[in-house]
Amino acid sequence: MHKETTPTDNVNDKSQSKLNWHPAFLQAMQQELFDWKDLLEFKYEYQLTSEPLRIDLLIIKKPKDIFIEKNIARIFRTDNIFEYKSPEDYVSVKDFLKVYAYANLYAAITPEIDLSSITLTFVESRYPRKLIEYLKTVRGYGITEVSPGIYQAEGDYIPIQIIESKKLSASENIWLNSLTNNLEIGNAGVIMKEKREKIRELSAYLEVILQANSKVFLEVYKMSNAMTFEEVFTEAGIIPEWIERGRKEGIKLGMEKGMEKGREQGREQTVRNLYSMGMSAEKIAQATELPLEKVRALAN
Repeated sequence: MHKETTPTDNVNDKSQSKLNWHPAFLQAMQQELFDWKDLLEFKYEYQLTSEPLRIDLLIIKKPKDIFIEKNIARIFRTDNIFEYKSPEDYVSVKDFLKVYAYANLYAAITPEIDLSSITLTFVESRYPRKLIEYLKTVRGYGITEVSPGIYQAEGDYIPIQIIESKKLSASENIWLNSLTNNLEIGNAGVIMKEKREKIRELSAYLEVILQANSKVFLEVYKMSNAMTFEEVFTEAGIIPEWIERGRKEGIKLGMEKGMEKGREQGREQTVRNLYSMGMSAEKIAQATELPLEKVRALAN
């Protein structure tokens, strides 16, 4: 049987692999650690050398001795290296080896930095089964799930953690948990109620999760105050496709109604003019294509 498509199906059918998830990840991390924003420095796509060797995200504690009381940041030392994978991707063993090498290179070429000040965090949306198996069987690490979705490796001089973002608590990690192409309606509603000052900082984040979860946001739009919902996206510089389409259709409908009303008023004035010239109601009805009853009513 032929499956009927809707306008939002076309949005979801677009290749999500083309979505730019990494700027959204940066903003998600900034929101997760918002309470410590003045104590942390975020360096996005930090370039290690003149060659294209870049760390996805480097978070530096500016006061080195502070402790970040946040589940994803309890292992933090001074320089904290993040590798992020979009929902369609995963952290492979080769990714682990590459980023592990980056950590050593970073310590080797950065003044006043050594491996004792570095941590490694790998973030993906699914359970990292192959990587964890490798860390256990090949490298001999112990792996402990210290809190839902956060796995710490024991046995290396560099603190290492792997974050399974879809398993994180939505109440504690709404931003990372929602950085997905399978967003829960409840999470979408929470995000839409965020403070205006935060919305302005989240344009990349909102744009990518909106494109990846258009059906979910359309449901939230239908259930919520539509104007408030539209204002939130406008604040972030984003106009969802269905809102823009609805707006254009509304304008078009309004124009059509206005034109029809204008035509109707024109016909009514024509009837009055013809009556004043002495033309009969029957001939006026024939000339204007209006019902005879309406012509007679306008004449009175």
